[in-house]
Amino acid sequence: MSRTTATAAAAKPPASGTAPDAGGRRLTRTLHPVAWWIWALALATAVSRTNNPLLLFLVLAVLGYVITMRRTEAPWARGFKYYLYLALTVVAIRVLFRAVFATGITPRDHFLFSLPHIPTPDWYAGIQLGGPVSLEALLSAATDGLRLACMLCCIGAANTLANPKRALRVLPGALYELGVAVTVSISVAPQLVQSVQRVHRARRLRAGRTKGLRALRGIIVPVLEDALERSLRLAAAMDSRGYGRAGTATRRSRRLTGALMLLGMCGLCAGAYGLLDATAPKLLGLPAMGAGALLCFAGLRLGGRRITRTTYRPDPWRAAEWAVAGCGVLSAVLLFSNAGFNAAELNPSIYPLSWPTLPLVPAAAILLAGTAGFLAPPPTTPARPTAAARPAVPAQRTEEPK
Repeated sequence: MSRTTATAAAAKPPASGTAPDAGGRRLTRTLHPVAWWIWALALATAVSRTNNPLLLFLVLAVLGYVITMRRTEAPWARGFKYYLYLALTVVAIRVLFRAVFATGITPRDHFLFSLPHIPTPDWYAGIQLGGPVSLEALLSAATDGLRLACMLCCIGAANTLANPKRALRVLPGALYELGVAVTVSISVAPQLVQSVQRVHRARRLRAGRTKGLRALRGIIVPVLEDALERSLRLAAAMDSRGYGRAGTATRRSRRLTGALMLLGMCGLCAGAYGLLDATAPKLLGLPAMGAGALLCFAGLRLGGRRITRTTYRPDPWRAAEWAVAGCGVLSAVLLFSNAGFNAAELNPSIYPLSWPTLPLVPAAAILLAGTAGFLAPPPTTPARPTAAARPAVPAQRTEEPK
């Protein structure tokens, strides 16, 4: 490389999503995990506001776009398809239960088929097993299941995009041990799938042609051995870092922390019930939720004093994090504000049976959440050496026989 080329390469501006280190170089970084969780939870909150299937399918499209654009090559980033399978299972179960427990059928419904009716005792007379099944009942059940499926996919998107190990850095000290257990449990399934794929490739390279149950012994034993070795390495690493130490907390401090957390959770539950039920007293709404949040914060702050943790190179919170979290929160605020659209468009009725309309403002709000696909820093991909960059293998010298 000439001196001019080296100077031009050194003067090249850094790519987006990078941060300077102490030596002035640019280090690649990923988005803060809390920003992804705020974005996903806000989108799930927006989903709970609507029952319109067009908006729900739009949410799924937004989730697919953002995950395709900003997921990494980590093992936990490959699990979104399993959340999709779980979402389809939820919809199917909801439709099946609605068909079996056939209630609320009116003469105006479009009847599809009839299941055998099972008589129930008098004390169970409110539930009907079997009977006629209508198109309106199945569509209502599918829509309700689709809303729950979208909320599950929002949580799955957060688990796919956010690094669970980096999320441990921002957890309060009182929840650190619980966070470690959750992180280990989340990363177990992707690592097992990766181990199975690695063993399967090794068997194919060794010309292992056995299939079915015969191949199970040759796959499950190396996978279990790999899982055991990984658990031993994890235990050794956690022990070397002082995991599980009791600290200097007294019995009185622990009891006070538990009481504050219990009262805080009760306040949050009462506040959520007051916000969802319009007939509840006003004290069960925002006041109860605010008091519960303050008690939980005090309990976490008091419980975190007994655990001292240090963080190496903490994750920064910059403009990209504000933009991603803000677009998700703004989407939920727009759907709850009822500004510029009729609230009935979010929950269309199936009586009479008609095609739902797509309201423009809620659709624009959901598309606004999709801007996280290009507002977040691009994922870092491992660089593969090219043919020109590979070191040349020196040729072996051979001597001719004399």
